[in-house]
This record gives sequence, structure tokens and C-alpha cells, in this order.
Amino acid sequence: MSKNNPPTSNVRMVHGAGLTMATAVRVLAAGGVIAHPTESVWGLACDPANPEAVARLLRLKNRPLEKGLILVTGDVKHFSDLLHNLSGDQRARIDATWPGPVTWLVPHFDQVPPWVTGIHHSVALRHTAHPFTAALSRAFGGPIVSTSANPTGSQPARHKFQVLRYFGDELDFVGGGNTGGRASPSEIRDAASGRIVRAG
Repeated sequence: MSKNNPPTSNVRMVHGAGLTMATAVRVLAAGGVIAHPTESVWGLACDPANPEAVARLLRLKNRPLEKGLILVTGDVKHFSDLLHNLSGDQRARIDATWPGPVTWLVPHFDQVPPWVTGIHHSVALRHTAHPFTAALSRAFGGPIVSTSANPTGSQPARHKFQVLRYFGDELDFVGGGNTGGRASPSEIRDAASGRIVRAG
């Protein structure tokens, strides 16, 4: 969460075939908001260390700040500072599900900005198995915010055309292939208790 953030530039909406991973990374680094596939639905992503990018993503979704957001990575080392305080049993439960479509709530001890955690004492983390999203995080050099690509109260987008119907040119990049085809969003579990908060 210590990335240097260039000011938001005049990123422009791009989508379609032939776009590279480097394009998506440049857009994120410039403070843009992108749409990308996940294991189940399309997601909206931005740089979690950039408060202006997060605020814009929340406005697009009409999502309250206090609800918090999920951080997604393709390299579990990006979460090492957040995971090292867990017990051996807690870490074993997490490791048994990662990489994969399970999001875990872990205490953040104020290591994560409040515009990501909302009002919560925990932060939602997922080590994704989706090849594009995992590679995007690794190329970006850290975790990314990832939340379903739909306005609050609407059905999550499962196809690119649905993303474009919801947001059109308000996004700066749309791409990354297809979702993993899962029927439901990621399951959410509490690391302290193992309790399922949202079934997947």
C-alpha cells in the first residue's frame, strides 16, 4: 500500500481486441478505473493507494464509502504484512482456498487506507486464480481494488457488453478476456472464526 501515485491524467476509454496488459497497468497507474474479468463476474478496479481513483470508482457504482472494498492480488506476498499476525490455523484455512474465488476478512491494524476499509476493522483480501486479473496485479506491482462491475442494486455484469451498457465511456479500460464462468460471486469468510459471511 505504499505505491507512489502520479496525478490522475487524461486517460481515455479503450476497449476491444489487441489491447495489452501494459495498457491496463498504465491506466491504473494514471489513476484510471478499469473493468476486468474475474472468476465469476466482471469487476471494476483501480489503485487502492489512490484516494481519488477509489472515490471515482465508488461514484460510478453509487457505493457508500463505509461499506469497504475488496483487494485482489495475483501474488500472496502482496498481503504478507496483513497476514503475518494471523494464527497458524487461520493461515492454514486461508491457504487451503487460495488462489481461488474465496475472499477473506482479516484485521488491517490501520495498515490499509480508510477509503478501502470503510468503517470496518478488517479488510477483504483475495488471491485470485483468474489469469488476467492475477497477471494484472503482478504487473502493477501490488494489489488492486476489485468490486463487481455494476451500479449498486443492479445485477453483476457477466459479459463485456453488460459492462459497457452500465458504464459506457465512463471507464478508462475494458478488457482481459472472459470470466472464469462461476455462477456466483466470490465467497467471503471471516479469518478469525472461519464463518462464511457471504456464500459463494
